[in-house]
Amino acid sequence: MLKLTQQELTLDAAGPNGMPRRTLAGLALPYNVEATVNDGTKVMFMPGSLNSGGKMPKLYLGHDSTQAVGLVTAMVDTPGGMMYEARISETTLGNEALVLAADGVLDAVSVGVNPTRFSYDEKGTMIIEAADWQELSLVPFGAFAGASVDRVAASQGIPQDEQEVDNIETETPNEELDTMTQPTETPQVIEAASVAPVVYAQARTFKLPTAGEFIAASLQGGTVLAEMNARVQAAARNITTADTPGILPEIITGSVYDSLNPIRPFVSAIGALAMPGSGATFRRPVITVRPVVTQQPTGQLNALDPSTVTVANNNVNKLTFGTYVTMSEQDLDWTDPASINIVLNQLAIAYGQATNNYAVDTCHAAITQTSAVADSSDPADWIAAIYEGARQISATSNYLPTHMVVTPATWAALGSLVDSTGRPVFPQIGAMNAPGQLSAANWNGNPLGLVLVVDKNAPGSFMGHAAGPAAGFEFYEQQKGAISVDVPSTLGRTIAYRGYAAAFMADATKFVKFV
Repeated sequence: MLKLTQQELTLDAAGPNGMPRRTLAGLALPYNVEATVNDGTKVMFMPGSLNSGGKMPKLYLGHDSTQAVGLVTAMVDTPGGMMYEARISETTLGNEALVLAADGVLDAVSVGVNPTRFSYDEKGTMIIEAADWQELSLVPFGAFAGASVDRVAASQGIPQDEQEVDNIETETPNEELDTMTQPTETPQVIEAASVAPVVYAQARTFKLPTAGEFIAASLQGGTVLAEMNARVQAAARNITTADTPGILPEIITGSVYDSLNPIRPFVSAIGALAMPGSGATFRRPVITVRPVVTQQPTGQLNALDPSTVTVANNNVNKLTFGTYVTMSEQDLDWTDPASINIVLNQLAIAYGQATNNYAVDTCHAAITQTSAVADSSDPADWIAAIYEGARQISATSNYLPTHMVVTPATWAALGSLVDSTGRPVFPQIGAMNAPGQLSAANWNGNPLGLVLVVDKNAPGSFMGHAAGPAAGFEFYEQQKGAISVDVPSTLGRTIAYRGYAAAFMADATKFVKFV
């Protein structure tokens, strides 16, 4: 009696006594194992359900009877399943099948049976107690776990490297397959081969016929035409997206939507100075006492009035801004578009918003001078308040304001100003004698010649001299950017974005708050 042992896939140059071999061997079907076959039916074969003494099944490719490649030559029924040995025919298709099996491409097998005695359990699973084994197919994936090509022996028809000739030994398996407990209730037995269709563990492929093939079958008539019609009808089932959720792609179009405009209005307007590299603080000298020049007393060689110059050192503290996230390795590898790029972009935006908010808050908090706007809807009040602020700034430094930083609410109030005839005070299209322009389509504007800066982070509206070498407020920054470190214990990666920033009010008299 032939006894086969499951083992790793091997390729032997010759069979016993040097005779050519073109054989496959392995487990065809495990018993007491539930599986879902081609039409969705759940089946389970009972021990002894396949008759090992009947006609030898044919060997196909993918359950296609037009691609026969050999014949099963031996069947061994064990308590765990049906073992087989099959011979590959020496044809072009057989040679291809042998090469694919040897390469591990076709490394699984699938049976095609016609149940003759079966029943259904309480879960609806077909319990097959007897069946005619009609064919065995080579497939890349099988419906039953363990049904595979365990051994390939070949010496003709396919190219192979020179190797030592090994005979295929046949012996009793060391371990039998584990069996499952049979149902405790005895289901109703059905004994009729015509009741159940042929069950294939792997779905058969059927290529729709051409017009010529269908005409030829029609002329032949009889069983040829009937079989083709049945197979065409089976292949032409109504299929909707509800039947194919596993192959419906999930399409992502465009980039990830972000509702935030990643701008830094205040920092962009005043500019960022380079941060000194060393030290937790740095010194910023400011002239606090200036010399006073007087007229020389009448007459020559009379002494002038003395003066002094005082330069104060101001400590400016460096602050660190940043945040981090920890991402799984799977999220980094599997996402498309890559999540790493999205996260890095969001970290950079968050850093920019935080540093801009720090800069505008620090500037506003240090301003001590004010200019009142009695009625925000009255153009005359706004014009008076702006010029009053400009007067205060120029009175102490001979500088005039350069920027006007406003909240969105103040920007809306300025843009809504109209004269006594209903015309905009700051029209979008310049008119004769217009004191500036504003537009609802962008932040740019120049009310009374000032550079308009609209910042949602501004705690209040103010104006000041914030440009050039004598800017009253200074902002220093060193963007460190992103840094990451792998976390092997959790298969993750921690990503941080950071930077250094410092703000210094050099001269608060160059700014005026609107109140």
